[in-house]
Amino acid sequence: MSDSNGMDGTRIVEIRQVTKTYGQEGRRITVLDAVDLTIKAGEFFVLLGSSGSGKSTLLNLISGIDHPDQGAIRVNGAEITALDERARTLFRRDHIGIVFQFFNLIPTLTVLENVTLPHELRGLSPKASKARALTVLDRVGLLDRAADFPDRLSGGQQQRVAIARALVHEPLLILADEPTGNLDADTGQSVLALLLEMTREAGKTLVMATHDSEIMSLADRTCRVHHGQLHPERGRAAKEGQR
Repeated sequence: MSDSNGMDGTRIVEIRQVTKTYGQEGRRITVLDAVDLTIKAGEFFVLLGSSGSGKSTLLNLISGIDHPDQGAIRVNGAEITALDERARTLFRRDHIGIVFQFFNLIPTLTVLENVTLPHELRGLSPKASKARALTVLDRVGLLDRAADFPDRLSGGQQQRVAIARALVHEPLLILADEPTGNLDADTGQSVLALLLEMTREAGKTLVMATHDSEIMSLADRTCRVHHGQLHPERGRAAKEGQR
């Protein structure tokens, strides 16, 4: 059964009583304090917050890059907080795509090699990996740059390669950490539009951390991270529900 904004209602991310602290100058800083959150399949969910608010920390916890001090996190029914580091890495490889602010492309690999990497790590044949990568590069408008190295591309082009790499293995969940933060306004808008269009076309779930409040109008739901807590704000779904 679908809800009013086209999502099927399946819980893709469930966060229960998650707390995360860090040591700093001999004291503990609480970044997230007993946080609860559910994200539905197909949803575009935005985490707003200033630098250091904890939004990137929350993405790292959802992906299994980091581990909470307390609480549980499930992604597509799998309790990733119960997995060891290797198992979390394998889960992330198979089910999650990540777009970073600073692209994180491997400079010694060509554009095509960067995009084929997720498939190769999963054991897909080189021929199949290349075919899929070329299809996605065509979709992001960079098929003609497949043989180039990342340093030959503009920032916007590098981020489009990063989007292709994140989506090439058709993950259940895409996490984007300030994906437009290192780009000028116009380039950032075009990259955001491409990322959102591709995830919506594929019916995937997109969770984005940003400090750009203008993105709220595009999101299905928005929460602001402040003082270790999540504060719901009005997203597209809430506005459409009032029409």
